[in-house]
Amino acid sequence: MFDRLREDIRVVFERDPAARSRLEVLTAYPGLHAVAMHRLSHRLWGWHWYWLARVLSHLGRWFTGIEIHPGATIGRRFFIDHGMGVVIGETAVIGDDCTLYHGVTLGGTTWKKEKRHPTLGVNVVVGAGAKILGPILVGDNARIGSNSVIVRDVPAGATVVGIPGRVVARKDDIKNQQRAAVAKKIGFDAYGQTPEMPDPVAHALDCIFDHIHLVDHKLQELDKALKAAGLVPPSRELPEIETIHLDSPTPPGGEGGGRKIPPKE
Repeated sequence: MFDRLREDIRVVFERDPAARSRLEVLTAYPGLHAVAMHRLSHRLWGWHWYWLARVLSHLGRWFTGIEIHPGATIGRRFFIDHGMGVVIGETAVIGDDCTLYHGVTLGGTTWKKEKRHPTLGVNVVVGAGAKILGPILVGDNARIGSNSVIVRDVPAGATVVGIPGRVVARKDDIKNQQRAAVAKKIGFDAYGQTPEMPDPVAHALDCIFDHIHLVDHKLQELDKALKAAGLVPPSRELPEIETIHLDSPTPPGGEGGGRKIPPKE
């Protein structure tokens, strides 16, 4: 138990730059207190001492402002920052290395006695005020934007924002990789600050990068055609952009207008 507490204290230092000392973390971090009390109440719940577990959970809510049902299953290195107003329901499951901010709700959408709360994978971050409702799955390494309302499964590695939540970025998004390659070629970092959040300037730059990539491919095709016709184009070589193929068109209304980058011959 003390080993787990020391691990939870280390997590605070890793994820909160405001933490200054172990004494401060141990005495003035309600998220740490709530998690520690939950671990005890959850053990009582597992022993079928339901009333005592609920009373301890209620005391934890009174002291910290964080309500965690003793039936909820929480993994290791779980961190609640600030914490006031966090609600975690009975059948919620939270994986290792997850982070929740204040005002987050992992709630249910039915009164039936069944799995009715969300399951969070490993290394999920949920922004302040977000609501994740129902027996849905939030995949590993997902990011939930502040004040979002999530009622559908979230793919692993995705960033989701809005009401209802919609995916705005994926870590394995081929189009993002393609834009990064163009940005690297021209010596510009368009993703220095907030690469995963929708931004009008970033969107405009993304469109420019898409166009540059298409122009680069077109020039390569013209160069091949000139050489095939016996004409010798200028010998100046341009740094090549790594071609990243798209297996499927972008959805209607999405970035790039559903264009495909054809493979090189």
